[in-house]
Amino acid sequence: MIAPASSGWERVFNFEDYGQLLGLVQNSLIAAAVLGVVGGLIGVFVMQRDMAFAVHGVSELSFAGAAAALLMGVSVVNGALVGSVLAALAIGLLGAKARDRNSAIGVLMPFGLGMGILFLALYEGRASSKFGLLTGQIISVDAPQLGTLIVICLIALAILLAIWRPLLFDSLDPDVAAAKGVSGRLMAMLFMLALGLVTAVAVQIVGALLVLALLVTPAASALRVSASPVVVPLLSAAFGVLAAVGGILLALGGSLPISPYITTISFLTYLVCRGIGYFRDRSAHAVAPEGHRHWH
Repeated sequence: MIAPASSGWERVFNFEDYGQLLGLVQNSLIAAAVLGVVGGLIGVFVMQRDMAFAVHGVSELSFAGAAAALLMGVSVVNGALVGSVLAALAIGLLGAKARDRNSAIGVLMPFGLGMGILFLALYEGRASSKFGLLTGQIISVDAPQLGTLIVICLIALAILLAIWRPLLFDSLDPDVAAAKGVSGRLMAMLFMLALGLVTAVAVQIVGALLVLALLVTPAASALRVSASPVVVPLLSAAFGVLAAVGGILLALGGSLPISPYITTISFLTYLVCRGIGYFRDRSAHAVAPEGHRHWH
């Protein structure tokens, strides 16, 4: 008879028949890797523009859209996409200034969460489908969904790359950017559109409640160890892939939802980067003031 403590750990880590199970999640691993890269890149601008709260707001509307799609028996990916894009555009349109933006997000978040809970309460299907929208699922991406998720991520990446330089300028010094002819509202709308697309994909992998682990934490970690405009995006993308793919690989060996593994990897990465940054700053505290070492 297995002791309670052992059985508890076996729910977290149990790698019996791991090789056979690994073949079931190939699509999820590919989707997670693509999301990790794109999410890590867009997360850099989320941090620069101080929009972590916006990510959470968009994810709540994405959850509501996915829950509505589940209730109606249509594509959950499409439902999440509609919810995310509508929320992102609303935030971009209503929130030209940070104060207005946060007010709009504060209004949208409880509405989206409330609608999502209502739709799930009305849904009479499998409980695991309901739970997966909030916390993510390991085996949730079939071949058609994989193609859709990759296309969504590529569209978001194309938008981000097309506006990278003016968006960077607008993020670092919006007043000077406006004086040089950069439209802050246009940058905000296009960035929020890309963010909405990526959030819709993230909800499918990690769940609506923990999207921040893939769209904020990797970039926050990268910014702790570098200030280079080249190194930070690369590190952020690498940390995103590590969390997303590593979380799935670990979750496959247990019976728990995927989200605790992804969030733990993200958090540990952040702690390590924060420690590296702390000791680096202590040894070179006289080189540059704090405000010049970070982008945000």
